[in-house]
Amino acid sequence: MYRLNSDVEFFARSAVEVAADLIGSDFTVSGVGGVIVETEAYLPDDAASHSFAGTTARNRAMFGPPAHAYIYLSYGLHWCLNFVCLPGSAVLIRAIEPKWGIETMRARRGVREDRLLCSGPGRVGQALAINREQDGLPLGRDPFRLTLPTTKPPVVTGPRVGITKAVEHPWRFGLARSPFVSRKF
Repeated sequence: MYRLNSDVEFFARSAVEVAADLIGSDFTVSGVGGVIVETEAYLPDDAASHSFAGTTARNRAMFGPPAHAYIYLSYGLHWCLNFVCLPGSAVLIRAIEPKWGIETMRARRGVREDRLLCSGPGRVGQALAINREQDGLPLGRDPFRLTLPTTKPPVVTGPRVGITKAVEHPWRFGLARSPFVSRKF
């Protein structure tokens, strides 16, 4: 497998392409994580994107260099993790199949069932201890570790969920038949 480091070439593309290509990647934060099984893409001209209205203090990382984390607080409750692509675009990490640090994730989430540990962006944030301090950090350095798959797994697509604008875009991607996605495709 290829370990992403300072090379940002993979992320310096459309978030739609990156979102599909991230499926099957191994991802950890301080050694806790698993396989990315669900993502969503957001572009700068996308009415559902945080970048649609331009740069703010909240979304500044989205306009920074590719291959960095963009982290935001959703509804004042959950930290959500995104990977920055081209300026103003990012990929939301919606679900991960837990593989490493499962007991740590269970303690953080307060649940025992593996399927419920990281099936949804808020759950991913809580299980991986994502917070505002990681906003803008490079994905190729600690505490992050991202390893892209050597072969492309079977990927399904569908409309994004949890939004009210631009819902028609099929920019949600998932690992085919994975029981760890947040919602069925």
